[in-house]
Amino acid sequence: MPALVVPASSIRSWFAVIAVMMGIFSIVTTEILPIGLLTPIGSDFGISAGTAGLMMTTPGVLAAFAAPAVTVATGRLDRRLMLCALMFLLAAADFLAAVASHYWVMMVSRVLVGFVIGAFWSIGAGLAARLVRPGHVGTATAVIFSAVPLGSVLGVPAGTLLGELAGWRVAFVAMGVLTLSVLAALLVVLPPLPAQRVTSLKVLSGLLRAPAVRLGLVVTFLIVLAHFATFTYVTPFLRQVTQVSPGMITVFLLVYGVAGIAGNFVAGTMVSRDVRATFIVSACLLATATALLPLVGRAEVGAIILLVLWGVAYGAVPVCSQTWFATSAPHAPEAATVVFTSSFQVSLSLGALGGGAVVDVTSPSTVMLLGAAAAILMAVTTRECSRRLLKGRPAVACPPGQLSEGGPGAPAEGEVVSVFAG
Repeated sequence: MPALVVPASSIRSWFAVIAVMMGIFSIVTTEILPIGLLTPIGSDFGISAGTAGLMMTTPGVLAAFAAPAVTVATGRLDRRLMLCALMFLLAAADFLAAVASHYWVMMVSRVLVGFVIGAFWSIGAGLAARLVRPGHVGTATAVIFSAVPLGSVLGVPAGTLLGELAGWRVAFVAMGVLTLSVLAALLVVLPPLPAQRVTSLKVLSGLLRAPAVRLGLVVTFLIVLAHFATFTYVTPFLRQVTQVSPGMITVFLLVYGVAGIAGNFVAGTMVSRDVRATFIVSACLLATATALLPLVGRAEVGAIILLVLWGVAYGAVPVCSQTWFATSAPHAPEAATVVFTSSFQVSLSLGALGGGAVVDVTSPSTVMLLGAAAAILMAVTTRECSRRLLKGRPAVACPPGQLSEGGPGAPAEGEVVSVFAG
């Protein structure tokens, strides 16, 4: 295995980090943009809200399979080349959605989006250690992951507003243009990134045998299921129950997104101390927000307060989940990112699909209550199962930003590294 070469942190290094972050921002925004445009897209194609929700389900399913498949198949290719190619494909998907004449064409676009999500996340989410010095990896990782809440605070509200003013197709055109700009930035500032540690099926299967990783899969599934089963249909809820005007939907989503950014950075400071406790608190806050929304959310003030709580709660989820998997496998960071990406995306898809089925049969309020139940189940599972893991094996701290690429002191393949503070 070639020696790990870590560049000196420089202005160009941080521009590279920002470019990767913007790539994930484009992906996240494109992925969840239909949430803000669900009603006009459904009306245009003459389909129900539940059927329109398939625009969220399809990319997630594809991403779950694309993450391991593409990472293994392209393990020896330069990662810079891969990221640029994926940005080009995402731009093509955005433009295809903008000109879709039938719903099936839109779904083809979403299939392409799913492929990009799985491949780009698996490569890009763990690149911080290759772009900056070891002492700055934690900060660089937080910057890259800030793309997730930024997609909510900037991308979706801006896309929703543009969709309301000029039509939902224009919103996808704008995303295509933005994605091409990100592609240009990656070409200019990203250094060559030859493959260093090839992720094989053997490494991936070794991770899945670790009890801490398996528990991470369960708790990630439950919390992401809870969020996307509910948040996918937050626009229909705000329109039907809170009776928010179409123009004000953007403001509500903006408030949620700002809270999400706060939650992301607060969690970033807490996960290195105790990722388990941070994850549990996040789940409890999410459960509280979604459980109270059908009651308190009938008034606009109540809905905004609960969306702030919801945003803070979910803003912590990606950081907690990625940290859980990364600290469970410090010897295989890219493989850990693949597991994180696949588990996250399949949970997202099933959440949107299940929520759509419930919405079509009952109402958005019922979805909120079921999502709260799933979040509570996640908190209980995390607390009880992690206790059993702690009893069976001593904890080994591995703070974010100090993950090993292997070598002396690194755990053997498949060895459990506890993600829990004592």
